[in-house]
Amino acid sequence: MATRKSGPLDAMVGARIRMLRINRGISQTRLAERIGVTFQQVQKYERGANRVGASRLAQIASVLDVSVGEFFESSQAGSPGMNSAVRLLAEPGALRVLKAYARTPSPRVRSCIAKLVESIADRTSGTKATVARLNTVDLGEQRKFPSRG
Repeated sequence: MATRKSGPLDAMVGARIRMLRINRGISQTRLAERIGVTFQQVQKYERGANRVGASRLAQIASVLDVSVGEFFESSQAGSPGMNSAVRLLAEPGALRVLKAYARTPSPRVRSCIAKLVESIADRTSGTKATVARLNTVDLGEQRKFPSRG
């Protein structure tokens, strides 16, 4: 008998479920109620810990108003790694940060945001972050901000 252990494809489908659910503003609890499972089961689907059956996937697609194929969209390029866009966007808070970044009109501010987040990530991952990264704004783009004094 074949094992029914979840694999990388299950993790990718789960990450897509999470990304689409968050994008539509639906909580895990609400999705669970609509498809007839507990919110813990939705968490397991999203983490890729449990496999999602075809009929359940069709229910989830219906609630999220997408086609079942959208859960497999990025699987054509091979197995999903930790750096795939879908996987990264499935991280808690990632979509929120990206939406705020997209609302920022200034390229200079966007660059500073990216450098700030990279610096924080470098510091928390144990790698030495250099302040120079934050000071690499092109001098031609610098603007003076009004003082608060």
